[in-house]
Amino acid sequence: MFSDHTVLQREAPIHVWGWSEPEEKVTVRFHAQTRSVEANAEGEWNLWLMPEQAGGPYTLTAQGSSGGAASTVTVSDVLIGDVWVASGQSNMEFPLKGFGGNTVLKNGAEEIANATVPTVRLLRIEHKSSDVPVEDVDGTWTLCTPETAASFSAVAYFFGREISRKEHVPIGLIDATWGGTPVASWISLDGIGADASLMPIFATRARFADEQSRAVRVEAAEKREDAAALAAHRPLPKHSWHPDETSWLPAALFNGMIAPMTPYSIKGVIWYQGETDSAPATAPLYARSFSAMIGDWRNHWQEGNFPFLFVQISSFHSPGEHWGMVRDQQRRTLAVSNTAMAVSLDVGTPDNVHPPDKQTVGARLAVAARGMVYGEAVDYSGPMFRQATRDGDGMRVWFDHVNGLTAKGGELAGFEVAGADKQFVPATAKIDGSSVEVRSAAVKNPEYVRYGWESVTNGNLYNGAGLPASTFTSE
Repeated sequence: MFSDHTVLQREAPIHVWGWSEPEEKVTVRFHAQTRSVEANAEGEWNLWLMPEQAGGPYTLTAQGSSGGAASTVTVSDVLIGDVWVASGQSNMEFPLKGFGGNTVLKNGAEEIANATVPTVRLLRIEHKSSDVPVEDVDGTWTLCTPETAASFSAVAYFFGREISRKEHVPIGLIDATWGGTPVASWISLDGIGADASLMPIFATRARFADEQSRAVRVEAAEKREDAAALAAHRPLPKHSWHPDETSWLPAALFNGMIAPMTPYSIKGVIWYQGETDSAPATAPLYARSFSAMIGDWRNHWQEGNFPFLFVQISSFHSPGEHWGMVRDQQRRTLAVSNTAMAVSLDVGTPDNVHPPDKQTVGARLAVAARGMVYGEAVDYSGPMFRQATRDGDGMRVWFDHVNGLTAKGGELAGFEVAGADKQFVPATAKIDGSSVEVRSAAVKNPEYVRYGWESVTNGNLYNGAGLPASTFTSE
């Protein structure tokens, strides 16, 4: 966590820690501050420095009393600014260089060529699963250059670049991501065990474990098919994706990738995950498990309710899974304090789970930060469902963030209504001032309305800020 090019959080107590000889006196010098502490019997030490304003570069030195060159560690080119942790699964992990094949970033070559941003620093955490919380991370801080940014989270990069430009402060970005992982892997065992309603996490884990013996046989058969194709000079066959078993263990990624960061002062978190939790068994639980994860991280960081900004998953054709339900569960997570959500329905691609337009996603997270965290006078949310009321033979839907409601690209689409039986049918909708009227001749006595529910939706409701409405159901 401490290396050349580090960014330390501004206007917050600065935590510095490390290891030394048992009971050794350690002196830390930074800018105009000097503090000393004695290590414990295991050689662990930590201390706090007073908050600093944005600036730098500075030098951070830790010196032990045992003497000799090995007892001094010097960290150079340290900036004071805002530190944001970027985490989640593959759409957050998606680097500027893409994943290869058809999984490429929009304008990727141009974005990489222009990725020299002196005010942004990058720390990429390597994949690590662990049964117990670990104390340090693999990886070191780097400058933001075309070479380093190419392998870094594209969403995080676009977010950090925009915040640095708008707020005129150095930005430290920490990329702690692992594709194809469930939210349960990112919650500590403390967090899971504190809420009895999260026990289905272990039932899901049990089903996954039961499937592993068959998965081993399937992968062996696929390798034989690949070998046969190569021997016959044929193209390799396509196979189903198989997750890394260790990455699906409850708490494993919290232990390996998040726990070692929790002593480090940060500004907030940006998060993009949820696709893996769209299965019928996990989708209805997502608001509970995701809210628990946010609270769990805040408990471990001990910085209060720091900002937590997240992306609502996009449109993608995924038969048998409940993408609409996950999106609605994410919307409901906004009940957690100091959170904001970037809607990405309109940048999804029906046949590719990794949409190429990460610029829009990063920009929407950035405008959420600018409005909610940095206090700029910007509307940072699209129309957000407030309530639905009966209106004759139809329903009237009321929203927050409604200035300039508009249907983009034609007639308003994406709405459905249902009666008491909750059997939803497509409905016609029209904007009426700051609300939307929704009705269908097939449902004479509607009681419920929903929007953008299909895994691939044609919903086109926006507000005057150009931000799209979120999936919702009034159930």
